[in-house]
Amino acid sequence: MSDDEVRRINTFLAGFARRRAERTVELPGGFAVFDDRFAGSWSNNQVFVDRTDAEPAALPGVVDEVMGERPFRLVSVLDGDFGEACVEPFERAGYRHSTYLVMLHTGPVPAADGRTVEEVGLAALREPLAASWRRSLPEADEEVIDLLVDRRVTSGRGAERVRFLGSRAENGEVAAWSDLYLEPAIGIAQIEDLMTAEEHRRHGHADAVLAAGLRRAVDAGCATRFLIAESDDWPRDWYARRGFEVIGHTHGFERT
Repeated sequence: MSDDEVRRINTFLAGFARRRAERTVELPGGFAVFDDRFAGSWSNNQVFVDRTDAEPAALPGVVDEVMGERPFRLVSVLDGDFGEACVEPFERAGYRHSTYLVMLHTGPVPAADGRTVEEVGLAALREPLAASWRRSLPEADEEVIDLLVDRRVTSGRGAERVRFLGSRAENGEVAAWSDLYLEPAIGIAQIEDLMTAEEHRRHGHADAVLAAGLRRAVDAGCATRFLIAESDDWPRDWYARRGFEVIGHTHGFERT
């Protein structure tokens, strides 16, 4: 069951990336996505390896050819086992390697707790998103921050239904937020980029947003509900306590 779920999720992830992109280029073993409006955004201009018929040793050269003069490289390898075979050639080519966990929700769906979680637009998210990026990238100028915020609009193309969910603090600010990607036709939902503004942490906002996303996924008929977590960061344990189980992993490779 887990292997089947992982394959379905990987198919969804590849499809999401294709639909989100302004244009794509087919490659041995996968494809590249590009968006010239957000040319400086790594996530909008990267290579996805979604098949296992490529030669791992050849992939760094393939990436260099398709990415051309862009000053960065980002590669996402969706198959966990194939990604392991790619580690050595990519590291030899100067890439940093990260492992990400595919976590499936297998616990009970939380009941509503009375806190209001609503769909919010980019205007409401702009300031908390920008503040979060400024803390993460203190050296970045405002042009870069604006790009990181504005690129979120491209997610709206990725799935049949895309919802931005937010829980507000008493002062009306969006305190915690996440993306929810729904594909009811195939019964899959992804929760992505769940975050809480630093000044509003430890007040239950993230729990409320996560629970609301899970309930909306169930209401949409999505029995497969998943998220992606970094393998070496604390949120993986937070998600595990809320009913998410690791069923697979993907790999990321990046280089400047």
